[in-house]
Amino acid sequence: MQANIKSQLKNIPQNPGIYKFFDKKGTIIYIGKAKNLKNRVSTYFTGIESHTGKLRVLVSQIQHFEFTIVETEYQSLLLENSLIKKYQPKYNVRLKDSKTFPFIVIKKEPFPRVFSTRNVIKDGSEYFGPYVSILQRDILLELIQKHFFIRTCNYNLSFDNIAKKKFKVCLSYHINLCKGPCEALQTTIEYNKNLEAVRNILRGKISSVIDYVKEKIKDASEKLEFEKANDLKSTLDALKSYSSSATVVNPKIADLDVFSIYANEQTAVVNYLKVIDGSVNQTDTVEYTKKLDEKNEEILQLSIVEIRERYFSKSKEVLVPLPIKISNADFVTHVPKSGDKKKLLDLSYKNALYYFNEIQTQRLVNLEKKIAEPEVLRQAREDLLLEKAPYTIECFDNSNIQGAFPVASMSVFKNGKPHNSSYRHFNIRTVTQSDDFATMEEVIFRRYSRVLKENQPLPDLIVIDGGKGQLSAAMKSLTKLGLEDKIEIISIAKRLEEIFKPGESEPLMISKRSMTLKMIQHIRNEAHRFGITHHRKRREKGTIKTELDLIEGIGPNTAQKLLKYFKSVKKISKASEEELTAVIGKQKAGLVKGYFV
Repeated sequence: MQANIKSQLKNIPQNPGIYKFFDKKGTIIYIGKAKNLKNRVSTYFTGIESHTGKLRVLVSQIQHFEFTIVETEYQSLLLENSLIKKYQPKYNVRLKDSKTFPFIVIKKEPFPRVFSTRNVIKDGSEYFGPYVSILQRDILLELIQKHFFIRTCNYNLSFDNIAKKKFKVCLSYHINLCKGPCEALQTTIEYNKNLEAVRNILRGKISSVIDYVKEKIKDASEKLEFEKANDLKSTLDALKSYSSSATVVNPKIADLDVFSIYANEQTAVVNYLKVIDGSVNQTDTVEYTKKLDEKNEEILQLSIVEIRERYFSKSKEVLVPLPIKISNADFVTHVPKSGDKKKLLDLSYKNALYYFNEIQTQRLVNLEKKIAEPEVLRQAREDLLLEKAPYTIECFDNSNIQGAFPVASMSVFKNGKPHNSSYRHFNIRTVTQSDDFATMEEVIFRRYSRVLKENQPLPDLIVIDGGKGQLSAAMKSLTKLGLEDKIEIISIAKRLEEIFKPGESEPLMISKRSMTLKMIQHIRNEAHRFGITHHRKRREKGTIKTELDLIEGIGPNTAQKLLKYFKSVKKISKASEEELTAVIGKQKAGLVKGYFV
């Protein structure tokens, strides 16, 4: 044990609090909580030989530690949870669920709006959720907007603005979805009554809203306002329909939270049920990755704080599958042995077990996929920073050796090998001059517009033979087709064999000896070879004509020699007579030179 740690241990207090372990770089590698800081931290540095392998590795990396004392154990749990989320230490249990679920917010403003958001802002507004089920969120919003006349406009409905008549009612008013507070056609008192009903719906207290609507129906009927009563009846039916979709447990059970856990050596799954007025109002399941063989009690403590905070839960009772004591918490934990509460816990456990099995099944599928994935594709996925292995690659090359008659070709690799039957060539239609960028733009657009039209599968990767200019031209067409985010694309520049990705000014750093570069070079060479072969066949059939065909005394064979050597008619026209003579002899060189003078 290091001397500085020994001296720190002597001075650590016996209060509750949190502790942070740092490595030699000053990085926080672990955060923990304790009822008694001195006792808990000391256990890491005593009896090290009896520690598990993972714990010994952690202790070996600790260079120093810091601690913060708090008043109660529950405060230490809250602080630990907050710091773990902030620093994400290497050896702390890791929450795998990183999705941002939506909330429904009642905005703090005059005549508050009610809408969906993924951003929780501490501005005094009320947030309900998060909603793991987007369908549930949409049903709630539709129910609220159709039956409780909550405005959807963005007007600043201050009393001053309304008094000055700054606004006019919109379509929502005319189709009876809003009562027109913008023109003072609805009072604040009436609006807030509807808003309170909405608030209770979002809290899950549907029964109180149903009673409220029933009273309004009765009142409207007594006043012979039958049309209003009929509208309220449809609201009542909608509320009952939504209420019946919830899992009813027992109306006598008050608000409570239910947590269960299923775990193995590497993974823990925690299921959460939120019960309000006797029915399951919300449910969520999260996955944690174990780092130091954490016990179920530790993970449950962490998840209770994490999930209750996420769902803004104020329930005073929490059902758990094993005894957990958290002193000075604003709730009590309870392990039910029988009755409806035990059934709730069993239901939660079934959900955790089901989710755990789903995870294991998916991991097996991913493992089998990885085993079936050729090494070159795994390497390509890493080297090219792709989201998945490029099982299907399509490569495009422009062939301009015929001057003003460009042709493009496409080679295809599947599972890292040429798939010759899928190769294609393209006779360029819209480009009459030697313009690589325009040619590439046309070819990419034609290829993938047809793929979309015929509902063919998209490739995993497109390779463009050329530099950043050709890559940009290809991206123009993918953007026009709405495919810019659906297909990975790279280009390979001929001169230095550099790989570029869209939006990146610098090439990818790939070893010149890597399997990835060799595969990309192979598919590029295949596209080039296929394009040259197509040129040759078209020339033999007489389907390509150049200016050389207009020169009297110059036949197809001579023209082919010139094109093969000089690559284009333009270069032939600028060649000296000596250069031409070296290729086709003095007499024919004179004919060619005389034509272009």
